[in-house]
Amino acid sequence: MNSPTIKLTKRMLRIIKNAEKEASSSPLKLLLPIHFLLACLKEKEGALGEIVLKCTIDEASLRTLVNDFDQKSEKKVTSHSLFSVPVSNDVLTVLEQAICYMQNYNQVYLNEGHLLKALIKTNMLGEFVSEEDMKLILKLGTTSRDMVTHLHIYNFPEAISTNIRRVNRDDKNKLIHFVESHFSQEWSETIEGAFLNTTPSIYVAFDDKGDLVGFAGFDIYQNKKCYFGPMGVAKSNRVKGIGYSLLHHCLKEMYDMGYEYAIIGGAGPIEFYEQACHAVVIPATSF
Repeated sequence: MNSPTIKLTKRMLRIIKNAEKEASSSPLKLLLPIHFLLACLKEKEGALGEIVLKCTIDEASLRTLVNDFDQKSEKKVTSHSLFSVPVSNDVLTVLEQAICYMQNYNQVYLNEGHLLKALIKTNMLGEFVSEEDMKLILKLGTTSRDMVTHLHIYNFPEAISTNIRRVNRDDKNKLIHFVESHFSQEWSETIEGAFLNTTPSIYVAFDDKGDLVGFAGFDIYQNKKCYFGPMGVAKSNRVKGIGYSLLHHCLKEMYDMGYEYAIIGGAGPIEFYEQACHAVVIPATSF
């Protein structure tokens, strides 16, 4: 099912599989953009679970509405290596836009946030979902979210990169330049501010040639305690376990310091933290 040119998170793989099931059960036997939303509503964890709880969308009613709409519409049919069923051209439009969002966020895995944002911004849900619910979906499912992980019973993983160490004063200029070049001015300012402390709580990762490829810190963003982040790995070195290792070096030190919880601020790849350290999304309290 997976495309050789697109990396998908495990959740996205499930969403595509369930969307194809929805399409196979529909009168046209054709995958439409709305089937993606129906598939997302089957996911009960993380931000998608929160959408299910807080939106007024009823799956059965939506499915009936979709099937009635299908029978009144003519759809251009095409195919794509990512899908095992025929798809409409609208699906390709959504997929293309989702990939653009992924690339704009400098990420390498397509996730449900990219998909949901593409569904709404390409106006594929307007016939089926209220404007209020679309605003909720954008707020809950397509933006970075704070997460929390419980450190009380934390165990440091055995399989972890060894090319990681605590930052030292000599790393300052190189690290600030790395962060500014690969990420943002805001993050570089956060790193620079951390060096005002005698021992900045930052870990750095290197490749086999000794080049800096990633970093992670805690207690450095606006001096917030129990707060993990920011963390970043150069795009060319992702999907190698470096981010996972940096995360756990920080969590281990936070655990050793006696922290009960770690707040993961502004997590974009939510599923990564769910799997890496059993973090959960902190529910939104306002919109």
